[in-house]
Amino acid sequence: MAAIAMSDDRMVCFFDTPELTLNQAGVVVRARRVQGRADDSVVKLRPVVPEDVPDELRRSPAMVVELDAMPGGYVCSASTKARIGEGDVRRAIAGDRATRKLFTKEQRAFYEAHAPAGLGLDDLTLLGPILVLKLNFTPEALGRKMVAELWLYPDGSRILELSTKCPPSEMLQVAAEARAFLAERGVDLSGEQQTKTATALDYFVSHLDA
Repeated sequence: MAAIAMSDDRMVCFFDTPELTLNQAGVVVRARRVQGRADDSVVKLRPVVPEDVPDELRRSPAMVVELDAMPGGYVCSASTKARIGEGDVRRAIAGDRATRKLFTKEQRAFYEAHAPAGLGLDDLTLLGPILVLKLNFTPEALGRKMVAELWLYPDGSRILELSTKCPPSEMLQVAAEARAFLAERGVDLSGEQQTKTATALDYFVSHLDA
């Protein structure tokens, strides 16, 4: 048995060049619409050394530093996040709003500090949108909240990501418990692992002409 929260629908857009110049530099630019909530945007740097994040960004409520672990390795990332106006992402998809206007002054400064020189936000290509279904649930056998995200691609293909969060000091224990929980339920963790962001970027770049 598991306690299950209501799912929400999301439309996620990425911004990069057709050559994925930003991705190659470790920068991810994303905006999304979330059912029943304001739109939001993210500028992420991955990988990052947490100690290298400037003190002023560490103190910012918009900054989040995370360690993402999956079978085969882990990586640290730093993100600046912001709530934006309702309908802003829809207008950007329709071409009625400049990409830079989806991001705050702090996000734009973070982008400019890490993006390749001369590549502005308005120079980027819209990649997406993609429909994402998210569901929170707490399996009794695991005793901690898990998140399931189903990414639905326009060609009918799908990716399911299962994840959980914990403090860095508990990472090894929680990773072992989660692996055991999934393995006991027949989930194969030996296959090739790729982040959902990298998969989405590769897909939409390969379909730009279409």
